[in-house]
Amino acid sequence: MPSAEEAANGTTAVGRISVGDFSENFPMDLSYWSADDYRDSWVRALRRVDGQSEVDSCLVTSITDPATANFVFCWPVYRRGTDVYVQNSIIFLGELAEEFRPTEPWLSVEPHSTVDEDGNEISEWRTTIGEVRDFLSVYS
Repeated sequence: MPSAEEAANGTTAVGRISVGDFSENFPMDLSYWSADDYRDSWVRALRRVDGQSEVDSCLVTSITDPATANFVFCWPVYRRGTDVYVQNSIIFLGELAEEFRPTEPWLSVEPHSTVDEDGNEISEWRTTIGEVRDFLSVYS
């Protein structure tokens, strides 16, 4: 699950996501949210996943002011029973039917799919609700 460390200059942080055997670092812009804001958002998003057996959610990994930004980097999270699927994505703010809400980013993620509009397979990682609950027990 995600974690974050603030860089020395205070303008960026390095986040890390771990899903099963997969692990990846990613840059996080700190001009709009602090590292703590990201953590709080992830906890809310994962509590949403924990609270329902069929639900979509979203871990924002880098955001600037949505009023002036073009996109938000994120990891959509899809719970299906005891399985939880995680994908890497970008939300293009100009393509949204409704205004992006940073406190509810899951409202802007696409429905779960394993192929894109061109028929290409979407990279996806699977974990369990138990792993999500283990993360929440540390950060809640």
